[in-house]
Amino acid sequence: MKFQNVSIIGLAHVDAPHRITSAELENQLFPIIERIHARPDIIQSLTGIVARRFWEPGRQPSEVATMAAEKAIVDAGIDKSKLGILLNTSVCRDYIEPSVACLVHGNLGLGPECMNFDVCNACLAFLNGMEIIGNMIEREQVDFGIVVDGEGSRFVVETTIQRLLASECDAETFRANFATFTLGSGGAAMVLARSDLAPKGHRILGSVSLAATQHKDLCRGQVDGMQTDASALLVAGLELAGATFEKAKKELGWQPGDLDQFILHQVSVVHTAKLIALLGLDDKKAFKTFPEYGNVGPAAIPITLSKALEKGRIDKGDRVALMGIGSGLNCAMMEVLW
Repeated sequence: MKFQNVSIIGLAHVDAPHRITSAELENQLFPIIERIHARPDIIQSLTGIVARRFWEPGRQPSEVATMAAEKAIVDAGIDKSKLGILLNTSVCRDYIEPSVACLVHGNLGLGPECMNFDVCNACLAFLNGMEIIGNMIEREQVDFGIVVDGEGSRFVVETTIQRLLASECDAETFRANFATFTLGSGGAAMVLARSDLAPKGHRILGSVSLAATQHKDLCRGQVDGMQTDASALLVAGLELAGATFEKAKKELGWQPGDLDQFILHQVSVVHTAKLIALLGLDDKKAFKTFPEYGNVGPAAIPITLSKALEKGRIDKGDRVALMGIGSGLNCAMMEVLW
């Protein structure tokens, strides 16, 4: 899929205030770690995640997404009345209903003609949201749209620790729950516009995607826990990413050496290193946020892009690849000309 008239004009992220180290989680899990004869620094050593962030108790996903949206609208320099659609892409939800998008729409005071709904597709949803709004802009259905996301991992991490400590947790059970301890918190938002209305915007050139839903059972999450076959998920995810990258080469003309920055979905040091090696990417071009923020779900890609910009990693004219994968499995890759 190629876009002719879609640009990013606003981008923002918000960080949760409480820094929780892997060492703190390992201390809480020490009775289990000792019982299964694991190394005491097992979370940090296996994932490369030094810390992640938690919101204060009770902070809702819609509040986080609203904070990010307000910042992104200011960054875009437009009046919010111009927004024709708001899509929320968070895994976390305030309620089963109404949608988080509806809550954010109300918080922002958007007009009745601005559509709003949730897009749910695990960690890939933010890229999917960009594609949906991009297509609506191309069809001239809307001129401006915003993708929002608010994630919080406090409840699921703390509940999982309590549940495991209250049981006779063995090594197999600990492994199945291990990915939960990589989860972080944060929010992000992005404003998209018709390029002819925003000449200083950053053009979205195109995207590709592939599905491998035969692997739908490898990762299953609930509000209070996540069960993952991490080894099988890594293998299947890399295979799907490799096939998607080949599709991007054919449809978007990608070659690793021609791209200036790689904004990857942030999971762990192992996942990142193996993906970079498989696709033949330059590690120096891949900005990493997972060591300090963990896996922030669908917010990870826009957060990483926003932080890379803050660090001066992206220059005007750079070809930026956004590359994501979500449990299920689904994979998407997108190019932005900055």
